[in-house]
Amino acid sequence: MKFEAETEPSKGQVSGVRDLPGLWPWLPRLVTLVLTLLTLDYVLNLGFFKLVTALESQFLYTVVALMLPLVFILWPIRTGIASKRVPWYDVLLFLLALAVCGYFVYNAERILDNGWEYAAPQTAMVMSFLLWAIVVEAVRRAGGWPLALICGLASVYPIVADKMPGPIQGFPSSPDQTAIYHAMSRESMLGIPLQAFANLVIGFLLFGVALQKTGGGKFFINLAFALLGHVRGGPAKVSIFSSGLMGSMSGSVITNVLTTGVLTIPAMRRVGIGRSYAAGVEACASTGGVLMPPVMGATAFVMASFLNIPYATIALAAVVPSLLFYLGLFVQIDAYAAKYQLKGLPQEELPSLRQTLKEGWYFIFVFVLLIWMLFYLRREAVAPFYATALLLVINQILPYHRWGWAECKDFFSSAGKLFAELITILAGVGLLVGALSVTGLSGTIANDLIYIAGGNPLVLLIMGAVTSFILGIGMTVTAAYIFLAVALAPALVQGGGMNPLAVHLFILYWGMLSFITPPVALGAFAAATVAGARPMETGLKAMRLGSVIYFIPFLFVLNPALILQGQWQDVVIVLCQALVGVVLIAGAMQGYLIGIGDLTVHRALQWPIRVMLVIGGLAFAIPGGGAMPLDHGELFILSLALTLPALFVAWLLVRGDQRARPHGA
Repeated sequence: MKFEAETEPSKGQVSGVRDLPGLWPWLPRLVTLVLTLLTLDYVLNLGFFKLVTALESQFLYTVVALMLPLVFILWPIRTGIASKRVPWYDVLLFLLALAVCGYFVYNAERILDNGWEYAAPQTAMVMSFLLWAIVVEAVRRAGGWPLALICGLASVYPIVADKMPGPIQGFPSSPDQTAIYHAMSRESMLGIPLQAFANLVIGFLLFGVALQKTGGGKFFINLAFALLGHVRGGPAKVSIFSSGLMGSMSGSVITNVLTTGVLTIPAMRRVGIGRSYAAGVEACASTGGVLMPPVMGATAFVMASFLNIPYATIALAAVVPSLLFYLGLFVQIDAYAAKYQLKGLPQEELPSLRQTLKEGWYFIFVFVLLIWMLFYLRREAVAPFYATALLLVINQILPYHRWGWAECKDFFSSAGKLFAELITILAGVGLLVGALSVTGLSGTIANDLIYIAGGNPLVLLIMGAVTSFILGIGMTVTAAYIFLAVALAPALVQGGGMNPLAVHLFILYWGMLSFITPPVALGAFAAATVAGARPMETGLKAMRLGSVIYFIPFLFVLNPALILQGQWQDVVIVLCQALVGVVLIAGAMQGYLIGIGDLTVHRALQWPIRVMLVIGGLAFAIPGGGAMPLDHGELFILSLALTLPALFVAWLLVRGDQRARPHGA
């Protein structure tokens, strides 16, 4: 038996888009092709379509005009409608959205020259109200009710800002002023989120879709099975490797679970891993994949725009934290397999490494090209386009995954749905950012948060972690990050004196944790569906397996050397400390420590031992000084005082248990 799997989930599982009848499927395909050509013209400054790409605001309006109306064709008015036809009211909304967006494309230069964002003519004002309403409804369809309510209510906040209680009181605006600000300023719908999408994200999304459609997902899964499938707990370790690579391509936890999970979860079950544990492994691995460079999803590109730094800097900074998370997950899985003596899969059932590399070597080559252009040439805007072009050329030359007409249509259809969804959500979140900007609240909320925390950096961090987690439940990760980057990040940077890049990564990490943390662990619940496991039990298993990720953001925000910000000597020391700490924490959480053995042999003493190892590991990994009340030396002494006795007692108990067993048991 050879492992084969589909590497793309059905559209219905992922997004709820309708199956378009007749000629309707051609609409997203053609629009995606047009957007791709316009983006190439814009980022390469070719000048072929300078009618709409010469002026940035006009290009941004064009991006919205191409993709926002598609939402009314792709997503039905409410979930659960299985109709395969496009009803008349959705066609009407599509045409209205197209006309309204087209108006702003046509008048983009006039808006800029005449300052319409401050005083617009009557027609422009009416169009602004219409665009505002259309965006909120589109967000409801593509992003769900929670996000639509948050963006919609926040967008009307400027009208009543002066009537709000003290901490959230701001400068008021009239409804007319609010509408034209949302529609025509560079701080709202056309703000940093949409600018990041137009300048950076489009190319990387195309690259990710092209990788999946040319068999990249299948290649990485087969490569993982060929390398790790035969070792103890092999399928679970395969999940780490394959989900890390797939998540980097897709940028979506749920998509990652539904692509790699359909293969790795049944394989884990075959070697004796329980349903909920297997699903928990997949949920954690898929969550970590979105944090793995070189392609980390749309949020990282928005972060680059907020911080005004190259995306390559963010990708490089994210390498060590993501590897530490996967190390912790790997240690737990290896400990679980050793504890329960779980073997790998038979070699004859696994894909051939030689054959896998022969058929898919060019996927690695394309990734190398992308990384070279990102980190060496610093051409992040054009790097994914070159990588995608090379990938498609090689794919058509080699016989293994060559595209026909059907695959080409599928590529543009998938990319179109992805673009429409993300552009709509970013425009909606832009309303929220614009509301904070026009009222002045984005400037004062940081001081209020610092005051509430009493100026204590650790309290600020805990407040930030809790807020990020809660917002990550009700919003997409990108939306939650953008809101907190405006409202919370300045407080942590100014009040805590923390590194800006570390603070923004901290917010991103804690926003992701809602995918594996009950009660709303969407990634774990999706994996439970694939495994046929209990959702809440899977969420609790995922929470324990991913326990290291709850600590890692505190490690790098307290000492940015862990995200490669600092002298190389500091980076080496902090990395070594973190490695030891992660191994101790992961082993204690699983109840099995490599080199010692089963920590659970003594029912009464196992818990003091495991608690001491967790606290000792944390004390070893957390940098001292700064916001911490203890310095490096004091934390090191505390760590030794906890871990050495715990390790010694555990060693004695394990050796005693081995001597007490009958020979060969």
